Amino acid sequence: MWVKKEAKKTNIHNIFLMRSIFTALLALTSTLSYSQVYKKLHNEAIVIDTHNDVLSSATMRGLDIGNNLKGKTHSDIARFKKGGIDIQVFSIFCDEKFGRDTAFKFANIEIDSLYAIVSRHSDKMMMVTSPEQLQQAVKEKKLGCMIGVEGGHMIEDRMNYLDSLFQRGARYLTLTWNNSTSWASSAKDETNKETGANGLNDFGKSIVHRMNDLGMMVDLSHTGEKTFWDVIQSTKKPVLLSHSSVYRLCPVFRNLKDDQIKAIAKNGGVIQVNFYSGFIDSNYQKNRKAIFDKHSMEKDSLKELGIPDFEISETLAKKYKKEMDAIRPPLSLLIDHIDYIVKLAGIDYVGLGADMDGIESLPQGLNGVEDFPKITMALLKRGYSETDIRKILGGNFIRVFEANSKQ
Repeated sequence: MWVKKEAKKTNIHNIFLMRSIFTALLALTSTLSYSQVYKKLHNEAIVIDTHNDVLSSATMRGLDIGNNLKGKTHSDIARFKKGGIDIQVFSIFCDEKFGRDTAFKFANIEIDSLYAIVSRHSDKMMMVTSPEQLQQAVKEKKLGCMIGVEGGHMIEDRMNYLDSLFQRGARYLTLTWNNSTSWASSAKDETNKETGANGLNDFGKSIVHRMNDLGMMVDLSHTGEKTFWDVIQSTKKPVLLSHSSVYRLCPVFRNLKDDQIKAIAKNGGVIQVNFYSGFIDSNYQKNRKAIFDKHSMEKDSLKELGIPDFEISETLAKKYKKEMDAIRPPLSLLIDHIDYIVKLAGIDYVGLGADMDGIESLPQGLNGVEDFPKITMALLKRGYSETDIRKILGGNFIRVFEANSKQ
């Protein structure tokens, strides 16, 4: 009897062991299957990121993206290649301290720097100003470099400066940064009732119409709600949001509310989701504040030196990296924002606008442009079809770019 009981126990143990092995093999097979599919899909798709700040955050400070800058930046030429990025829109940026007689000049210096980089690495990069050149860059397996100007203050209230930036290759203009212009109010200022910010005036509408005529995409990231709705009423072409996320999931002034998301779909535009932890995780700002409050004396000292808030944040985040890493959200939250837009508006109206090298924190697993393939894997695991993933990775942006380019 004892022998039979022991034999029965052994059989049950063997069954459980075999089930465990089978489950582990199934999981391994599934992982290997995903690994094979996502790499092939990512390599074959046209991958486009519509916002990267490496020119202002690194190049203008003397760093060469032709070198290995891992640990210093989110981006360099080798890592763009590793990340499978086919087209990168480089942001031309200067903050609100630049104005009359300085902002336009600085924008052109940054554009010069991009042209110089492309010239030095012409075997790996090329400038892109049209949908045809975009396809050529993909065909030649070169990084297609596009220009987006982040902030309407860089045209200094002059229509001919807008024309000049377009002639130099700029294919979108973000109507405002955090600072309003004389003709358009920003999201930051519209949430501050003391500014009296009030949407798009007549000159602002003429700028939108001129951009439509030129074939320059109107970028509504950073703009206030009043400006947003004025543009929707004024534009003749689909609009772009080069780096914005969902307000319902993370209620910050820079994100889009449901009615805005629906309006973008009706307009035929596209929302390129921002990767910044503070725009995708509703808990991040609170956790970040707690860390910065611990180092408030250091923060105050930097502020007294006249360093802008965004640079102070980047400085403290790099210095206290271990603390900041602990509050990074999971990659799944970024995918949640994509999911939300797809379910609310449709698959044709969402893309990727990472904002790398312009932010101090990214979701876990995303440490630089080299990690873009992880997004493709995450989308596959969410159940997105290969066709839909191709739209998110770049196809939707191409549609809007083509629609704006048509005269």
